[in-house]
Amino acid sequence: MEIDQPIDFSVPESTVMLAVYLSVPEAENSRRAMNTANGIRRAKQMGRYPNKAPLGFINLTTVDGKKIITPKQPEASIIRWVFLQLAKNIHKIEEVRKMADGKGLKCSRSYFFRLIRNPAYCGLISIKNESIEQYKVKGIHEPLISQALFHEVQKIINTKRRITSQRDDLKATFYLRGILVCPLCYRKLGGSFSRGSTKRYPYYHCQKRCKTRINALFLNECYEHKLRKLVLSNVAMDLFKSILEDWNTGTLKAMYLQHRNLVVRELIEQESTLSQARKLFVADVLKSDDYSTVKRECHVNAKCLKRELNDINVKLERIDKQSLLGSRSFVSILKTFPSLDTANKKHLVSLITPLNVDFQTGDMSLELFGGLSKILSTKRQSKKQ
Repeated sequence: MEIDQPIDFSVPESTVMLAVYLSVPEAENSRRAMNTANGIRRAKQMGRYPNKAPLGFINLTTVDGKKIITPKQPEASIIRWVFLQLAKNIHKIEEVRKMADGKGLKCSRSYFFRLIRNPAYCGLISIKNESIEQYKVKGIHEPLISQALFHEVQKIINTKRRITSQRDDLKATFYLRGILVCPLCYRKLGGSFSRGSTKRYPYYHCQKRCKTRINALFLNECYEHKLRKLVLSNVAMDLFKSILEDWNTGTLKAMYLQHRNLVVRELIEQESTLSQARKLFVADVLKSDDYSTVKRECHVNAKCLKRELNDINVKLERIDKQSLLGSRSFVSILKTFPSLDTANKKHLVSLITPLNVDFQTGDMSLELFGGLSKILSTKRQSKKQ
């Protein structure tokens, strides 16, 4: 119960009461703020994230009333991709942000720079304390990335790099640069654009006085055409066939076929039961309520059986596809090379290197490194085998 106590400002001592009235709410607010800050700090020390969930997470409440954060798709997958790209150290941070924006990660530039420095994504929670320095504790939420990847990214973005990135058009167009060799002076070829009257033309060229110059788009097309001729070798096909035999696909297929026959038989029985009930209802032997009950049960059972039959058919289709893989038919791979990003293209070129390039006709041979030479071959070689 509150009692109004008006202040008589004609009495000088009343200003003391006014000061009391004004300071008490301020002290109460300060106490509430301190209690709130202490509660948040205790929650963080327990591994909880009491604030609003960062991008890629969502706030949830457990059955026992505790607040937690869990990954939210598709933002979580995109953020994981962002850290992996930054760890490669081949793109500027702004370039990665724009690529992430194209994938659907909508955030401002300033928020993105805070995002890649937030330890919550690797499962750590940062705690600030006035008396001691800032420290981190392990959170109870599911991390999106490993701590090693997070620290690697922090090391990269906090280090001043002399060259952080080159222009996108140069990297994307001249992915064979540094691999091709000049036929005259045997130096590594570089690449650049030559300005024409209406547009720019890309060329692989030699340095200094050597005048070797080859159309970059033409050579890129020839290399990609050569990649499309690579298939799995017969040895690899035999290995896949052995793996399929180990999986015992024949026994699985027989089991699924037997199961499908049982389901089809049960479906026919449900239809027969419904047909008999309909005849009894027409003959006025079965009452309306009883017929409705039988009809409803038959429809529910038939729906479940059809769903089960569909699942069995999907499994049988997968087994048939696996059997096709084990056959001697050619399996074309590397068809998605043009859609890869520049870093993956460069990495693939380092594993499958063009050799003996004829710069006039574009004919070339491919040198396979590592285990690729054992599992890949050209279609012509595979036919001979």
